Amino acid sequence: MRVGWVAVLCAVLVTGCSGGPEQAPVPAPPASSGAGASAGPGAGPGRAAPDLGAPQEIATGLDVPWGVTFLPGGDALVAERGIGRVLQVPARGGAPTPVYQVPGVSAQGEGGLLGLAVSPGYAQDGYVYAYFTSGSDNRIVRFKLGPAAPEVIFSGLAKAGIHNGGRIAFGPDGLLYVGTGDAGQRGLAQDPKSPNGKILRLAPDGRPAPGNPTAGSPVYSLGHRNVQGLAWDSAGRLWAVEFGQDTYDEVNLIKPGANYGWPVVEGQGDTQGGRFTNPLVVWRTADASPSGAAIIGDTLYVAALRGERLWTVPLDGEKTGTPKAELRGRYGRLRTAAAAPDGSLWLTTSNRDGRGDPKSGDDRILRFAG
Repeated sequence: MRVGWVAVLCAVLVTGCSGGPEQAPVPAPPASSGAGASAGPGAGPGRAAPDLGAPQEIATGLDVPWGVTFLPGGDALVAERGIGRVLQVPARGGAPTPVYQVPGVSAQGEGGLLGLAVSPGYAQDGYVYAYFTSGSDNRIVRFKLGPAAPEVIFSGLAKAGIHNGGRIAFGPDGLLYVGTGDAGQRGLAQDPKSPNGKILRLAPDGRPAPGNPTAGSPVYSLGHRNVQGLAWDSAGRLWAVEFGQDTYDEVNLIKPGANYGWPVVEGQGDTQGGRFTNPLVVWRTADASPSGAAIIGDTLYVAALRGERLWTVPLDGEKTGTPKAELRGRYGRLRTAAAAPDGSLWLTTSNRDGRGDPKSGDDRILRFAG
């Protein structure tokens, strides 16, 4: 089923992230418990921490690898943002194989083929989901690997050269969560009728999920600028990372119906008597510009683009410990962090996206075994 959403447009353009002086990340106060009781992929105290000192180069020479998801057998599907191609990458490395070409991808600015997700029922239905920028909007399709055309299940997300969001993932509840951006129109993030600047929660066919905060609406949380990472911990709590404007990037613990403040608040600020929810961790934009996020064991791993590092954030229930910068400057811009079924951490670089300094072999995928 195709679902279209027409966003209410506001004529306020947000500038891209600009830098400030480097500053240590600032943990914010803890938030209350989220819904759900199932562990996310890779989460749980029994998981060994990935060895960040022993990288394995899984694949090289890729064209801006963005979305990463895993098939039941452990192989990965990887989206190449600029050319709309989906690659299958062997679980332990090897030559990537093109397995699908998403039609209608319009790769302008930060748009293109973005997030990927494999259906929880893949063994039965064979569906892969993709979020991409078309000529008219951002949309979500599902398809089966092979020659079949994709099915549009959600459309009408405003697009722009910036802030297209794009991260999608199935949660422990079997529902599809979608991180969207404000498309450079700040007012959309606070408009409950617009799907932009939100985290959406959808049924697998694209309809608003039952049990959402507002019946019949796909909106799960609002007040976001540009959500780029989604991950669940061992208790089923949803964590999200997003780009700030000029000052603070954020790590948020997501609660159904919560408002995370953009554009009224960037980073920590006045909650207006509880109307807004503060982030648990903030970074200067020069130190982060966070993209993908993954949880393995009790650690949140956040890939940083402008910061050119991997942030590790200890999780203790609803509290966060002191974040630590790893791999600083070693591989350039880091786009996606993904927890593989075997407990390893996969990272993609994004040095060929027009903002990096490509080196021989870029872009690449790195694997860190547990």
